[in-house]
Amino acid sequence: MIYPTKIQVLKEAIAARGSMLVAFSGGVDSTLLAVLAKDVLGNKTACVLLDSPVMSRAAIEQAHQIAHDLGLSLDTIPVSLMEHEEFRKNPSTRCYICKKISAACLRNRAEELGLASVADGMNVSDMGEYRPGLAASSEEGIIHPFIESGITKHEIREIARKYGLPVWQKPSDACLSSRIPYGEEITRKKLRIIEDAEVYLADQGFRQLRVRLHGTTARIEVHKEEMEKIVDMKSAIVKKLKSFGFYYVTLDLEGYRSGSMDEVL
Repeated sequence: MIYPTKIQVLKEAIAARGSMLVAFSGGVDSTLLAVLAKDVLGNKTACVLLDSPVMSRAAIEQAHQIAHDLGLSLDTIPVSLMEHEEFRKNPSTRCYICKKISAACLRNRAEELGLASVADGMNVSDMGEYRPGLAASSEEGIIHPFIESGITKHEIREIARKYGLPVWQKPSDACLSSRIPYGEEITRKKLRIIEDAEVYLADQGFRQLRVRLHGTTARIEVHKEEMEKIVDMKSAIVKKLKSFGFYYVTLDLEGYRSGSMDEVL
């Protein structure tokens, strides 16, 4: 078991910063980092949740509940992503643009609070995927304690389980703009219907899912073992998603996979 050693290395990396602002989303990565930062740094740490239309309202509510339950200090700061034309155009560098804008908000808040560093939950597993946002964050001085400590996503879940964190099995999530193909403009309407569709499907019991938007078509991704359930519910699902504004509703037979929009790059 290597986790105790890595946990110690991680705690030492956090302690070396003196004080820390954690970019918090309520996911397992940022939640574990926030809990450990509080353990190590005490009142010399705080969490910030960046609120914009690309984050679902349900995710924001969950993040606040998680922070409350764990006794974490959490501020919510609005981020005006949709006011930036270069972001709305949705180029393949969209995540890079977003992280640049977000990093400025986080650094400003850290300065206001007198905190020496800003950290996020990026981990070693993220380095094997197309992650332009990781480069942007690093350029802006955001630190990545999990990467510094050589910790993977799997190890984060196991450490979170060891600490008894209720989010240790929480499905991975990403901003709603990741459901729109590069080059297709991001609009509030598109984000809203994607959010409505995913909330509906989550309410039907589907855990790890995505609703990708291609023009007026919804491409649903779920784990392969849940495809039969989707087909069994097809009439109700089609009716509901069409009521949100989709014209066509499809099921991706490859199943759920992170970053499927990046496959055409």
